[in-house]
Amino acid sequence: MKVLRRKSTISLDERLTALAAAADLAEDRLDDAVVEQAREVADRAGARAALSAEHTVAALAGATGSGKSSLFNALSGTELATVGVTRPTTATAQAAGWDPEGSGPLLDWLEVPRRHAVEGGDSGLDGLILLDLPDHDSFELAHRVEVDRLVAVVDLLVWVLDPQKYADAAVHERYLRPLARHKDVMVVVLNQVDRLPEKAVAQCLNDLRGLLAEDGLSGVPVLAVSARTGQGVPELHKMLADKVSRRQAWAARLAADASTAADALAEAAHLSGEGEAKTGKQPDLAGQLTLALSAAAGVPLVVDAVAKAHRHRAVVATGWPLTRWVRRFRPDPLRRLRLGGDGGGAGRTSLPAASPVQRSGVDVAVREVGVGAAKGVPEPWARAVREAARANNDRLAGALDQAVASASLGAAKRPRWWSVVGFLQWLVFATMAVGALWLLLLFVVSYLKLPDLPTAKIGEIPWPTALLIGGAVVGVVIALLSRAAAWLAGRRRARKANKVLRAAVADVGERLVLAPAQDERVRFTDFMGRVEKARST
Repeated sequence: MKVLRRKSTISLDERLTALAAAADLAEDRLDDAVVEQAREVADRAGARAALSAEHTVAALAGATGSGKSSLFNALSGTELATVGVTRPTTATAQAAGWDPEGSGPLLDWLEVPRRHAVEGGDSGLDGLILLDLPDHDSFELAHRVEVDRLVAVVDLLVWVLDPQKYADAAVHERYLRPLARHKDVMVVVLNQVDRLPEKAVAQCLNDLRGLLAEDGLSGVPVLAVSARTGQGVPELHKMLADKVSRRQAWAARLAADASTAADALAEAAHLSGEGEAKTGKQPDLAGQLTLALSAAAGVPLVVDAVAKAHRHRAVVATGWPLTRWVRRFRPDPLRRLRLGGDGGGAGRTSLPAASPVQRSGVDVAVREVGVGAAKGVPEPWARAVREAARANNDRLAGALDQAVASASLGAAKRPRWWSVVGFLQWLVFATMAVGALWLLLLFVVSYLKLPDLPTAKIGEIPWPTALLIGGAVVGVVIALLSRAAAWLAGRRRARKANKVLRAAVADVGERLVLAPAQDERVRFTDFMGRVEKARST
């Protein structure tokens, strides 16, 4: 990830905290080995920071025959290290300390049992703990393991190369190149230069610097040294004294480790440096998802049932009394679906299960949400975003059914005019009944040959007939008008129910599909910020 960098004002503690957080965020999303490496760096940094800051641990590392042990003896002014030429002679690391008091816990943590105090040494090296490591190319596996372990934790690295093996790919590819971030805590020594003509020494040094530049280590100090003759040893001594006196090598090492681990996380996440992924929601995808979920949840069926239920209940409340009782035997469309319409539903509805076509539509919409949310997020994290969108697929059916059952459709609320019209219908029915009874009385009187009763008329129509026929006509007219009004009101309620149901379905889609995908995307953005913070130099 190519990023322009400026001098960071972020502290080492902040960078290490950011690295640990980035590792936690990347768990189960990036390569486990890379994530674990970042965690180990953060843990190791915490352990080293808690130990002596007054001591600097420098390690002499190199191949068989490079003269590490000879240089160790030359710097310490002792014969502590056994010198060999062609076979490894150092099996375990040993330490020589200048003013080593208080370094015990540090050496215990490094697991270096062989320790020696340098007596009467140059006070300029006070606080230096110099390690002589086994050969990194030893045929003994235990030697190589020991080198790898200590190279990963010491404060300062002094690579001892010889004119025959300084270009060896093993040391460059296995050690130097991966340590490109550690140039501030690294010194490269070309030993045994006494065996070369002066011109050859200069040529080897130039060649070595070129190789180091290819490894990303341009600017690393390169010294020509002969442990046998003492050439260059004072310069190396002075350089070590300078680094030890600053008491900052341990912090620089930890900072470089944090940057390297953060680089590995960034590489594993395929960060391209094209900027942060946009975290805004995708309204078009949300709309498509709501449409698919609405179909699968049976929203159109419920909306239709709301309209029918309103008309059904209106007829029961305002219909002609002679026929409204028949309507009561018909099932209520909403109750048939086990929906009360007042938002109090807690159990499952009787809505039919989603058809294969509807389920397929939901799957497509969920996948589209995942793809849309993952736009701009590199693999493999994009896969995590897509998987997050699908993570709750098995919960969608139940959640949608509950959302529909709990939605307040307003269908249980009776309009006031129903009661007025209902009363009016009964009044008309009573009028019609009076007319019918009056006619019945006239019929009985006529049948029994009794004197005719006086009967008032409206024009040519007797009042009893007018009351009977008029009541029937008025009752039917009122019923038809009420049904028309109920049909219009049913449509209005259906539209309102549609909005309520779609909002409830959209909430399910938000909670179970959109939010998890967006949360995963935000997690990635947070990860990028933490990685950049950990990489700051």
